[in-house]
Amino acid sequence: MIRTRFAPSPTGYLHIGGLRTALFSWLWARKNKGKFLLRIEDTDLSRNSDKAVDAILEAFNWVGMSYDGDAIFQSKRFDIYKKYIDKLLEEGKAYRCYMSREELDTLRAEQMARGERARYDGRYRDFRGTPPEGIKPVIRIKAPQEGNIIFNDGIKGEISIASTEVDDFIIARSDGTPTYNFVVAIDDALMGLTDVIRGDDHLYNTPKQIVVYRALGFKIPNFYHVAMINNEQGKKLSKRDGATDVMEYKNMGYLPEALLNFLVRLGWSHGDQEIFTIDEMIELFDPKNINRSSSNYNLDKLLWLNSHYIKNMSNEKLATLLKEYGVDIVEHNRLNLILNATKERGKTLVELANQINLILKAPKEYDKKSSKRAFRGEAKEILKKFIILLQSWETPLDAPADYHKVLEKFVSDNSIGFGKIGQPLRVGLLGSMRGSGLDEIMAILGVDEVVKRVDRVVATL
Repeated sequence: MIRTRFAPSPTGYLHIGGLRTALFSWLWARKNKGKFLLRIEDTDLSRNSDKAVDAILEAFNWVGMSYDGDAIFQSKRFDIYKKYIDKLLEEGKAYRCYMSREELDTLRAEQMARGERARYDGRYRDFRGTPPEGIKPVIRIKAPQEGNIIFNDGIKGEISIASTEVDDFIIARSDGTPTYNFVVAIDDALMGLTDVIRGDDHLYNTPKQIVVYRALGFKIPNFYHVAMINNEQGKKLSKRDGATDVMEYKNMGYLPEALLNFLVRLGWSHGDQEIFTIDEMIELFDPKNINRSSSNYNLDKLLWLNSHYIKNMSNEKLATLLKEYGVDIVEHNRLNLILNATKERGKTLVELANQINLILKAPKEYDKKSSKRAFRGEAKEILKKFIILLQSWETPLDAPADYHKVLEKFVSDNSIGFGKIGQPLRVGLLGSMRGSGLDEIMAILGVDEVVKRVDRVVATL
């Protein structure tokens, strides 16, 4: 059974790069009817934040990526890590290193002076003497000293690193707390992970983790190291570019379906297909098809996808979602008309909410530039005439087509261009030149509200 995981550190929000990695792992597990596990890597007790943990869980819930079982917290597993450290010490596969800070600084200075890479020289690897006083030792694992550490990366192919590049790294600090690469290897093994999909910033942690796997006789999982997401200029993605809290995307009015669709296409593809349902992603995804090279964040693509999902979502679901953005039209008798008139104009739920409020809330002021353009010549008199026609219309006015007939007759009877009535009417109803079609707006508002708004603009301007 395929078992994957996502393992964030709770020191800040979950950003979209992390969410993409989690998505790839989740899709691979779901495709294979396997397990997707969540591990919170909170061994750095000084930097951990309960708020950050809550934010990670909230983001998973929002996008609908459920994980199997309970979340695992590394901070509750120190006894397990100590057991394996003691095991390695007993078997002679790890040792206590008494090197002082002064010795380490001197060694590094000498190595740099010779143009060498700074690394531990193994001086306590086979130490049998009397430990120096006043030094609390760290625990180092015995790394192989010859040959190569080789593993096959599902994305990058075979990776071979000379064993001499991996020194006897620390697996437990002088205060007894275990180090990152040690606990990751232990947990991945004990959680039974078969496939580890993660960012390629972890690529050079992998040989160290393999050293731990082999020392403890654990089975080594399949590795897939995913290239980073760059900004639109091909440089490292920053918060300004979009590497922000996943939940901020919700605040900005993005739909989770659109965000996941956007992220799955950052580094993975299936022919020329751009739009994927969750079921299609699960069916088609394979980590072996992830691109080796970095992908570029494209805000226009995200907005296009979000707009697509808004336009194709049921009006009932949209109305429910809009309540979080200050628009409550769930019980409105014109719900479908309102959304059909506006959802083509909203690329985000925030924009859609603004479009709806533009119609439903009478303008408190009028855009000066729009007013100057619309209220030239006989604009006020034209508006007054239009209202007379509207109020005297003999057949019921309900649908946009009904109001369109009124506009057509008015233009014809008065031998004017449509702009002569359209511009001042739009400013009177909405306060500016923006917004949906006039026939749709009037059908939403009804005759009484249209008359009320036009009377006000005529009196005001």
